[in-house]
Amino acid sequence: MRVIIQMCALALLCCSVGTASAQDPKAVPSETTVERSVRAQPNRDTQIGIYLNVLPDCTSGPLPTIRLVSPPAAGKVVVRSGKAKATNYKACLALEVPAYVALYKAPPEFLGADSLTIEVKYPGGRTEIQKITVTVSGPGAQQKI
Repeated sequence: MRVIIQMCALALLCCSVGTASAQDPKAVPSETTVERSVRAQPNRDTQIGIYLNVLPDCTSGPLPTIRLVSPPAAGKVVVRSGKAKATNYKACLALEVPAYVALYKAPPEFLGADSLTIEVKYPGGRTEIQKITVTVSGPGAQQKI
């Protein structure tokens, strides 16, 4: 299944999710840990991460390897192939590159907090450990404007 990620979703997640670019390996620590939180609804797929590799010439590099270190207690995590589209990303005016999209789905009756850990290994040796806390609430629990 191909998932098309729109620019706003990409811009939102590229800052908080391990987006790699061809960088000097000496400038980047070999392993970093990131803690994030995501809101979700029961029995719905919720995007918890997008993983891609954009090279300086605005083409795609090899995609990272993704491993589920500790699975969520209640929900399930799947990773799907997709394409990420963006404009004005770093020096790239427009790009469309392959990506992996991680999705979380809680059971219909589950409400509360769930957590999981994902290991993302990028080409060049950089590893990112992502500790993600998912808060699952019913449809009436959204923020009121």
